[in-house]
Amino acid sequence: MSQNEAQDAILTFENVSRMYGPVRAVDGVSFELKRGEILTLLGPSGCGKTTTLRMSIGLERLSGGRVSYEGKLVDSPADRIFVEPEKRGMGMVFQSYAIWPHMSVMENVAYPLRYRRVPKAEANKRVLETLELVGLKGYENRRGTQLSGGQMQRVAVARGLIANPSVLLMDEPFSNLDARLRENMRAELKRLQRRIGISILFVTHDQSEALALSDRIAVMKDGRVEQIGPPAELYAEPGTPAVRDFLGRSILMPARIVGSTGSNVDVSVADGQVFSVAGPIRTTSRAIDEKCLVSVRPESIIVEPAETTNVAGANSLNATIRTLLFMGETSEADIELPGGHMALVRLSPSYEWREGQAVRLTLPANKLQLWDRSATDAHGE
Repeated sequence: MSQNEAQDAILTFENVSRMYGPVRAVDGVSFELKRGEILTLLGPSGCGKTTTLRMSIGLERLSGGRVSYEGKLVDSPADRIFVEPEKRGMGMVFQSYAIWPHMSVMENVAYPLRYRRVPKAEANKRVLETLELVGLKGYENRRGTQLSGGQMQRVAVARGLIANPSVLLMDEPFSNLDARLRENMRAELKRLQRRIGISILFVTHDQSEALALSDRIAVMKDGRVEQIGPPAELYAEPGTPAVRDFLGRSILMPARIVGSTGSNVDVSVADGQVFSVAGPIRTTSRAIDEKCLVSVRPESIIVEPAETTNVAGANSLNATIRTLLFMGETSEADIELPGGHMALVRLSPSYEWREGQAVRLTLPANKLQLWDRSATDAHGE
């Protein structure tokens, strides 16, 4: 890490691990949360993302490694340093919101200030300002039992912000909301973060949430960070099968290498059709006859009725629609590829579609990626 990057990092993990007896829940995790960004820890249940978040604030102790906050060590077993959570000055929003039903909204939000012995008049002023910031002006006297799920979530965010922390930690904060409210709250949170410039470390298992909210995403699996980077980069050029298969859908086709054209690799798929792959090559070998996998995102595939042309173009193959799925603004089809493999693809509204229809798929060379035949993951299609 360069000096400029170190100065830009407000929270730094260096080779952090967390053991529970013989179980290594977090294994050698390193990353930096930069000032003014939203960094999301994304992965399935049990991957170590919540444990990592809790180690940020000190609710979990490190077994090894170092955590620094605002340039100072806050946890390092080797140096015998541990700063208590209340002395780190971070804000946190829990999955359960932790709203006390017998307290008013003002009392809930003001609680961290009472702990810090902030004078009541100043505390009330700051609470009212923060409630206005999160869209709850006029709700200060309502009890927790009188709030909707979305309002409780806003109260939890306000309480996390009330002490003016440099970092806000959020653990699956929208998981208890319905789909539409979840989408609204994502947009509200991003607007709020851009407005006040706070750094957010966000935890979720929801891929669409991570893609929509984050400046960068760290995909985790089995206690390790598989890949970290901007959402578009991770989605377009995943570095591992876990990232490819967890961050959106991929269609995987068995193939074998038959040659190369410049920097492209030519492969033969099930029906003998030869494809040119110009996207990232993740295979360990490019030897002729080497077995491999071709992956492509469903939205990258061009689907046309077979009758529109009698000539098969480059990187195209024939398939059959088996099931149509109407999704509202778009339609999807479960199609049968040569060799009997099934794949779910998106359909253009420019054509009328029917089950049993023959179609031609075109897979742009620059949208294809090549992987080892063994490069599958539990979260794949």
